[in-house]
Amino acid sequence: MNKIESALQRTRDTKALFIGKGVVARTAEMFNKLFPGKTAVIIADTNTWEVAGKAVEASLQEAGVPMAEKLVIDDPELYAEWRFIEMIEDFLKDRDVIAIAVGSGVINDLTKLVSGRLGRKYMCVGTAVSMDGYTAYGASITKDGNKETYDCPAPYGFVMDPEIAAEAPKELAASGYADLIAKIPAAADWMLADVTGNEKIDDFSWHLVQDGLKEALSAPAEVHAGDIAYTEKLGEGLLMSGFAMQALLSSRPASGTEHQFSHCWDMENLCFEGKHVSHGFKVGIGTLASTASLEFLLEKDIENLDVEACVEAWKSWEEQEKEIREVFAGKPGHLARGLKETKGKYVDKDGLRAQLEALKAAWPELRGKIREQIIPFSEVRRNLELVGAPYEPEMIGVDRKRFRKTFSYIPYMRSRFTNIDVVYRLGLMPELLERLFGKGGVWEIAE
Repeated sequence: MNKIESALQRTRDTKALFIGKGVVARTAEMFNKLFPGKTAVIIADTNTWEVAGKAVEASLQEAGVPMAEKLVIDDPELYAEWRFIEMIEDFLKDRDVIAIAVGSGVINDLTKLVSGRLGRKYMCVGTAVSMDGYTAYGASITKDGNKETYDCPAPYGFVMDPEIAAEAPKELAASGYADLIAKIPAAADWMLADVTGNEKIDDFSWHLVQDGLKEALSAPAEVHAGDIAYTEKLGEGLLMSGFAMQALLSSRPASGTEHQFSHCWDMENLCFEGKHVSHGFKVGIGTLASTASLEFLLEKDIENLDVEACVEAWKSWEEQEKEIREVFAGKPGHLARGLKETKGKYVDKDGLRAQLEALKAAWPELRGKIREQIIPFSEVRRNLELVGAPYEPEMIGVDRKRFRKTFSYIPYMRSRFTNIDVVYRLGLMPELLERLFGKGGVWEIAE
């Protein structure tokens, strides 16, 4: 049994995957297998209709699959936001059809959520290797200015031709590469969560993401140049990440500190040069931040940690709540999230003692495993540059003072335990911020 077959046996939603040259011509084959006797409807935008939608339609016509009138969205401001959810839902709700989303992140997330709201399965034909959300449970949609992840099933079937993906705009593959390299430090975060008793590693999901991951990341310049073979490797890595999240019913296998930066900037509606910054580009900068934090921790003599000093300095929940209110003063959305998420992972002094004693005991071996797991900061930065992704925060519209401020938000942004939580529990946040943003730091802020 190969990796894909093994993954499909454990996934909750997706039951069929075709990836390879020319597979778009097999769309009807998959549709008939998954939805025998049903009527198909294509959902695309003007670009994805041209690059793949017409071929999907031809496959369905040749196989005699019943088809309803397609929806091709012609809107230069097409984005994963609620008004397009309403548009697609109005189009589909009175039709007895199964949607085939033809596109990348936006079209897939919109179709995914609408299909979920209507209680229907759907298929997706991916046109770019732009993110891991194709096969993940849930859709990220902006509503009333806030980006939220809504529960909805992943596609029942998925089709991707790497020749089409390799011809997509280069920033899409760059974004996908940045999203995939995030799985490197995310795994180190999971190691830390595991040894501290916060979240046990699931071997199947771990290996589904991590096996072959560094190979898939090994050729950023070739991905940027549109090499079909490496585009396919990147695409498969992203799809496996989505399958791992399905299997575990959690984004833990693919998301750690780096995604918390992205979530924070989502809440701030981060735009650069008049455009929304892609998920992958935000996560790429977050990956640099997470890697820098992990390298900082690896320098620390945690096996000789004074646990009782850390416990003595640990704040009560009332003190912690006061601190959160001060950190997020003037940011009601951040404050509400910070209070809820931090409460979810808060421990009292006894709980902290147990976490730190476990970390201290595991550290001699764990340090070596984390060092082997992560890619050095300088290499991550260079790989992002080679693939055409942002490699400095200013390249996504985040100046260094804002970036430093975001670091101070991260311990409170999500209940998931990550390396920033270790830094915070050890009382090392001021030292980390000085290391990164002080004199000689990688993001030195000139006074």
